[in-house]
Amino acid sequence: MVLVAGIDSSTQSCKVLICDADTGEVVRSAASPHPAGTEIEPDQWWSALQTTLKNAGGLDEVAAVSVGAQQHGMVCLDSAGEVVREALLWNDTRSSAAADALVAELGAREWAKRVGVVPVAAITAAKLRWLADHEPAHADATAAVCLPHDWLTWRLSGSTDIADLRTDRSDASGTGYFSAETGTYQLDVLDLAMRGRRPEVPTVLDPSQEAGRTSTGAVLGPGAGDNAGAALGLGAQPGDCIVSLGTSGVVSAVSDVAPHDPDGIVAGFADATGRQLPLVCTLNGAPVLAAVAKLLDVDFDELDRLAISAQAGAEGLTMVPYFEGERSPNLPDAAGALHGVTIRNLNAANIARAAVEGLISSMAYCIERITAHGVSVNRIILVGGGARSAAVRTIAPALWGAPVHVPAPAEYVALGAARQAAWALSRDNSPPEWSIGATSTYEADPTPQVLEQYRAAQSLTLGQ
Repeated sequence: MVLVAGIDSSTQSCKVLICDADTGEVVRSAASPHPAGTEIEPDQWWSALQTTLKNAGGLDEVAAVSVGAQQHGMVCLDSAGEVVREALLWNDTRSSAAADALVAELGAREWAKRVGVVPVAAITAAKLRWLADHEPAHADATAAVCLPHDWLTWRLSGSTDIADLRTDRSDASGTGYFSAETGTYQLDVLDLAMRGRRPEVPTVLDPSQEAGRTSTGAVLGPGAGDNAGAALGLGAQPGDCIVSLGTSGVVSAVSDVAPHDPDGIVAGFADATGRQLPLVCTLNGAPVLAAVAKLLDVDFDELDRLAISAQAGAEGLTMVPYFEGERSPNLPDAAGALHGVTIRNLNAANIARAAVEGLISSMAYCIERITAHGVSVNRIILVGGGARSAAVRTIAPALWGAPVHVPAPAEYVALGAARQAAWALSRDNSPPEWSIGATSTYEADPTPQVLEQYRAAQSLTLGQ
């Protein structure tokens, strides 16, 4: 049996899957936590990876390995390859004003046209502008800038030369200075972000191109951003739309269409196979259901039971789930709202139903924004913690107007990284055909009136 390893270095933890290169069967696995916070010493990622690899049996018998990781994080290196300062993670919002300044300087339409992404705080370019303005000495010392997965792949290679940094299209497309459509860096945009400085950036590899070798001789795949890694792990094809309900809500679709959205809602990211991965991210995902369960003093099973027991539309009660502000649409100062309250409809079942319908409707908004750019959605795949909710699985197909496919829970980012490792090892034209196991399909009669009810309530929040 030939073994390959997939690594998922996420915000919360490091996960490793050791898989059979031919079938994708997971042979062994391990996980280790990452420290909390929105900035971190990259060496803590490395330490967690070493612990996790050891607990997963090590790499001695592994023929290839790839890294999937959280996107956008800013890792600055000096000319000797030493870390300049703690890495800023995607969820560090100190760069919000920097993002606004960059949009004002170049113009939203030009950003969308040039790189397919309009900067927000999460994007690496905005973090680099913050660095240039607030820590100019660190900006001056930055000889190379890379992303978490780039840095981990480089460390696995054993190199200390910043010229050996490697990345892939999917992660590069989240920086704000790389075009997924053209496959090229826009270095003048990097200059703009860094106020005239131009650090080195990783070489962008093809989807199955070798990035180097580990000390044990294992082939290093190019790696991927987490959403692209998950799509590869799921075996997503053009026309597949992935809805992930985790801490945030993410909608992405494998496509050959590169969007250019001046509103900044649809990000023009790349996938891990050479295609595009248009993506919309919200700030509010499964925690919406947790908050309402806490309000009602029930567990998740009871919340599901209550929601399913209520009528579609919750007798006119509508929840707009902007509990943490919102990114899609861009309303950072918004709050959640409960509309249409009457003496008749204010009960636990309707509140539970409104919470589920509100969350699913916000994802419907994201799907609509992606399809508005000419991206085909033929199949909807639901993953993440929210997919475990019976109410979500029951109600989603009614609001999305299509069957919803729910694969068995798995570490799909790590699985996608392992599949990429097997691809890099084989050097075939396409990734190996791996089965993801049983997938459950949920169908329901469409309830467009509920979506219209939500849109009316949303328009009040939007001030329209």
